[in-house]
Amino acid sequence: MSAHGGGGPGVAYTAMDAAEQVAQLRPVALEAASRFGLVVRDLGLVLHGYNTTFRVDTDDGRRLALRVNTNSHSTAAHVVAQQEWLHALARDTDVLVPDPLRTPDGRWAVDVDCAAWGAALRVTVASWLDGDDVGECDEEQAYALGRAMALLHDHAEGFVLPEGAALPCYDEPLFGDDNLLVGPDVRAPHTAVLDDALVECRRRFDEVARSTRPVVIHADLHGGNLKWHRGRVAVFDVDDAGIGAPALDLAISTFYLRDGHPAAEAALRAGYADVRDLPDVTEEQLEALVAARQLLLANSLFASSTASLRAEAQDYLDVTVDRLRHWRTTGRFSRAVHPA
Repeated sequence: MSAHGGGGPGVAYTAMDAAEQVAQLRPVALEAASRFGLVVRDLGLVLHGYNTTFRVDTDDGRRLALRVNTNSHSTAAHVVAQQEWLHALARDTDVLVPDPLRTPDGRWAVDVDCAAWGAALRVTVASWLDGDDVGECDEEQAYALGRAMALLHDHAEGFVLPEGAALPCYDEPLFGDDNLLVGPDVRAPHTAVLDDALVECRRRFDEVARSTRPVVIHADLHGGNLKWHRGRVAVFDVDDAGIGAPALDLAISTFYLRDGHPAAEAALRAGYADVRDLPDVTEEQLEALVAARQLLLANSLFASSTASLRAEAQDYLDVTVDRLRHWRTTGRFSRAVHPA
């Protein structure tokens, strides 16, 4: 998926369990809050996963979301782009997004040393989004997501990155990450399936790239990055934002709806089409973009520093291979496929 303020995690950090890792990150969060000019009344853990998010209640009555980028691949220029884009969306559209905060001296992020990590970690702060995490989208939520995605794409058509900002280009299945789905950790029968899938996905990415003008896309629109409040969907977590084909956003959201309940996927497309035309790609191209998400997720687990995620890598690889084999056999990707 989608670097932090300094180098990679030290051995001490990666050897810790989740609770120990969070204990090391709390002082980082408190120091970062201070640098953002916040007086913290309460700091609570929201999520320790790919990155780590804390809820900050301040002495002046505000509630904010503070994010410590641990596994993030975002550079300083990426973070500037992400925060500028979020701020523009909050200002220019009616899509519900967290509006990022600047430090008193105008920065979008601060880097805080973490001894256990062995380097500085980058931290951002944004307004709090009310509501419950969506998780698995129902039809109403999927329709709302489709509309929100289309509005994001409409806005992206005219959005220009400011000076000093940059985003990665998503023109291949692994988003530019090193391919870790090879080597001694991958069994030989798995390798053949993974190699075949990667070749096909790369071919389809190339086709779509040649026929589409890329724009800023979220690239991680699923229920875990959505909130639902009073009948409206809110979008957050733009750490994976990049430059890519709008069809890739649609495919990524479709991946998370491919669990044997087609009504939600149909609602997603209907919501999108209510705002703008669906991306002009073939079904074969879309299926390859959907399947590419499976490759990306499996690859990212092998690269993760989070203990619980690393522990899942081998089992998830078995699931990945079965799903990809099914796709290459039937022409349609499904998450409702599990190892026998």
